Amino acid sequence: MTFSVWLGFLLASILIAITPGPGAVISMSTGMRHGYWAALTAILGLQAAILTHLLIVALGLGAVLAASETAFLVVKFLGAAYLVWLGIQKWRAPAVPVDANAPAIRRKGLFLQGVFVNLTNPKAIIFIAALVPQFVNPGLAQLPQYLVIATTLCLTDLIVMSGYALAAAHLGRWLHDPTAMCLQNRIFGGLFVSAGALLAASSRPS
Repeated sequence: MTFSVWLGFLLASILIAITPGPGAVISMSTGMRHGYWAALTAILGLQAAILTHLLIVALGLGAVLAASETAFLVVKFLGAAYLVWLGIQKWRAPAVPVDANAPAIRRKGLFLQGVFVNLTNPKAIIFIAALVPQFVNPGLAQLPQYLVIATTLCLTDLIVMSGYALAAAHLGRWLHDPTAMCLQNRIFGGLFVSAGALLAASSRPS
């Protein structure tokens, strides 16, 4: 991969990362509710899912999902149901003050949430399947190119999601009032449900 090709991929990665989606919602929600370091756990889960997507594409399975209407629908509705479930849980969460020192078991749960939010998004897999091959030179060794792509995509997303989480965590310091906490639970719960509904209603990317 030449430097100019890498710059093109970097720009595409930035545009993908800054586009609001379920990953941004879970980053902001966790940052506001538990602080940045807990949100980072969920963000690392998002990156684990991205690496899984890249592995799927590298193995050629992304093309199967892109070609199969049934596979796309199954994964799409699983992802939509999971986002709606997260929204309901957030909506019903107790209005307690922000706790930046979440216990380890909670952080493990946040990591898995991050994994499932990105992993159950078939449009993300198909988008990566359509984007990544354009930047891979088939005449060169594949592994080094995929390592560069994975590093670029994950670091870009990590930085952007951290920005979302830090901004939300900063705002969260002011939300110690139970009424305000209840309001933010309703807002983010609604965002998760909306993201799930949009995913369920979405069509296959062209």
